[in-house]
Amino acid sequence: MYNPTKVDIRKLKKIVARAESNAGWGKSHWFVTSETDSGQGATRRALAVKADVVMAAGGDGTVRAVAETLRGSSIPIALLPLGTGNLLARNLNLPLGNLEHSISIAFTGADRPIDLGISEITRANGEIDENAFLVMAGLGLDARMIALTDSKLKKAVGWLAYVDAGVRALPSLKPVKLHYSVDEGPERQLSVHTILIGNCGALPGGILLIPDAKPDDGLLDIAALRPQGRLGWLRVWNKITWENGVLRKSKAGRRIIDLSKDVKDVRYFQCRSLRITADEPHAFQLDGDEFGEAVSVLNRVEHHGLTVKVPA
Repeated sequence: MYNPTKVDIRKLKKIVARAESNAGWGKSHWFVTSETDSGQGATRRALAVKADVVMAAGGDGTVRAVAETLRGSSIPIALLPLGTGNLLARNLNLPLGNLEHSISIAFTGADRPIDLGISEITRANGEIDENAFLVMAGLGLDARMIALTDSKLKKAVGWLAYVDAGVRALPSLKPVKLHYSVDEGPERQLSVHTILIGNCGALPGGILLIPDAKPDDGLLDIAALRPQGRLGWLRVWNKITWENGVLRKSKAGRRIIDLSKDVKDVRYFQCRSLRITADEPHAFQLDGDEFGEAVSVLNRVEHHGLTVKVPA
């Protein structure tokens, strides 16, 4: 399965042919994504020929589409990360920038079950879409930022294009008023700039946004960013980059965190399902891709809903 805008197909086929021969496998089938099929239809065709493994060569959108179609099956996905963020590969510590290694894992690696996030999105007109996510879903500033990201700039400078989009999103920055319900419990109110629903927690640039998120624990990890006052965003940034990215990596650093005053600008909690309803439609994103505007989203975890090839 490959995205033709991300892949040098002649090089890819040559490496795959060598790897399948060395591993004693038969010839691989090839399916291509398109503007009208980001990977779901191509994956269904792969399942129809009884594929043993489905390799997803492309970016996060291709991986998400393939995984969504493999959901609940015993057929593993093998990641050939060729995109901008490569979010799932980063979170599973899979090789980046080494296509031969990634392909060898597809033929010789072990199977690892991980969770899938499922988002049931309700639109302003009442229509409901259900989609899977592997790393993170979000409503608010992060989704607005993704919607404003320039595709040409993203291709040129990678994930740094999101910084440009973030600056352009700031003029429209205002809190989102939500009603939310955790694990089908009572409904509560919350005002946030961004609410993130994580299956994994790491982003490009070494940013550990949700430190306790694990891709196979049967839980969603929620991060609500709600900066207070003039220094609010500075405290949010300090929490994410310094505490999560530096202090948590050592025993002494974790001790410092335990002794420090909790930052109320960032709130974390875990659940198996989270329903959020906004007072008006807001941008929503899945794994770094824009998914239109939502008035309500029911997010839930599907424990071990996907199998991924990892190094043996």
